[in-house]
Amino acid sequence: MLDIGVTKLAIIGAIALVVIGPERLPGVARMAGNLLGRARSYMAEVKAEVSRSMELDELKKMKDTMESAARDVEQTIQTNASDFEKSWAEATNTAELPPIDILTLNTPQYRHPKKHWRVKQGAMPNWYKARAGVRTKALSGAARVARFRPPKIN
Repeated sequence: MLDIGVTKLAIIGAIALVVIGPERLPGVARMAGNLLGRARSYMAEVKAEVSRSMELDELKKMKDTMESAARDVEQTIQTNASDFEKSWAEATNTAELPPIDILTLNTPQYRHPKKHWRVKQGAMPNWYKARAGVRTKALSGAARVARFRPPKIN
């Protein structure tokens, strides 16, 4: 980059003071500062864009490698699965299983899941219902409105 030291800046400032004049020098210096700031921000944006594009390229390469690895794993699984299926078919064809008698199997009787629902709800103590917020009594619509109506302010 530019190698500008303090002495070179002093010489440039003295020449600018003579050429531009002391009245217009602050405005020119302010304008030069603004231009320098814009140039720096533009350079920062360009650097950020270049780094983003480089990261995007790296991510694309990583995606391609992951996809190829996934394809390789899928192929090995398919080959192993076909080998397993062949060996399973050989094992099941050679071994004869005894016939299964369906009548000898002990299957449980079907029971409706809500057979004793009154007993289950009645077994819960009322103090627990009150603490848990379970309704113990049915309210009519008018009673519910009256219960939750805000009090009147006189």
